[in-house]
Amino acid sequence: MPLDVLVAMTEGSLGYVLQQALLNQLRKRAVRRYVVTVVSQVVVDENDPAFNAPTKPVGPFLTKEEAEKRAAALGWKVKEDAGRGWRRLVPSPRPIKVIQRHSIRDAVRQGHIVIACGGGGIPIKKKANGEYAGAEVVCDKDLTSAVLASDVGAELFIILTAVPQVFASFGKPDQHALGAVTVQELERLVAEGHFAPGSMGPKIEAVLGFLGRGGKRAIITDAEHLPAAIEGRAGTHFIGAI
Repeated sequence: MPLDVLVAMTEGSLGYVLQQALLNQLRKRAVRRYVVTVVSQVVVDENDPAFNAPTKPVGPFLTKEEAEKRAAALGWKVKEDAGRGWRRLVPSPRPIKVIQRHSIRDAVRQGHIVIACGGGGIPIKKKANGEYAGAEVVCDKDLTSAVLASDVGAELFIILTAVPQVFASFGKPDQHALGAVTVQELERLVAEGHFAPGSMGPKIEAVLGFLGRGGKRAIITDAEHLPAAIEGRAGTHFIGAI
């Protein structure tokens, strides 16, 4: 199946699972709110340089022989992935806008909890005749989330990850956790190479994008520390222009 269709299927099915779990918890607490999943289309630019340099591994792990066979038959780019097998590589262009952004914002204003842009959203591109078509790419989920947060005018942008705080010099003797960081300080840390491209890098890029588009505050933490982070007692806090 086309990659955009597979992303849509994943968005819908996982959105349903999350939606049902949240709805059940709300009912247990006698909270009369509803949860809605939006199958979200995300526009990318087909002239994005990423189209010429596929880097995002997707799909199942294959043997080298099977991967090369599919590459020859389907025109895939394939690569060995961390000793676990071979996988297909697809481009990961930057998300430009979320088509359903106004619907998402309006639903939130009505008091609903909205699940949107799952997996980075369904990638689509605009053809010369103005019509939209699916794209065989994957959008980074953190970058898409930042674009959506800007589009709906979010006051606070939160990224949940596996660690309670962001660390500078991660894994080195001088490793240290970051508490509150300004945009200027964050840009300096990025320039010094503190955030790995395949790990914390995209999350930091997402935060910078959100703050650069006028966002005021962002947090990176894990689920366990989220309540304390919202109160300013945990997590790493990023502050935009004052």
